[in-house]
Amino acid sequence: MFKVQPIFMTIFFVLVLCDTWGQTTPQLWYNEPHRPQIHFSPKEHWMNDPNGMVYYKGVYHLFYQYYPGATVWGPMHWGHATSKDLIHWQHQPIALYPDSLGYIFSGSAVVDLMNWKARWKNLSTCQKTV
Repeated sequence: MFKVQPIFMTIFFVLVLCDTWGQTTPQLWYNEPHRPQIHFSPKEHWMNDPNGMVYYKGVYHLFYQYYPGATVWGPMHWGHATSKDLIHWQHQPIALYPDSLGYIFSGSAVVDLMNWKARWKNLSTCQKTV
């Protein structure tokens, strides 16, 4: 029986991983055996609750809790993805980053078609969130 030396297997896996990690096509990301094929998932790392889903000018926007540093929980960000059909998603840059006030957790987004923000300029922050 042919026995493969561990060093050859290591070299093989490194070459395969380097070759596939350099590719950034969605076809590679979404052909992984345990990745959902219909539901959204980020290219990599940890995600949680969807937040702030809106439809604006023919495009669906999905914001979600995201930690881009690992596959486990960490400092929360808001990831962002867009779609025209809710099946095919385009990854967008991170929408919100943690800052001196803390991590970014649950919330929502609003499309302000009536420019209500301008009408609220004299209200306190507490009144704006009601």
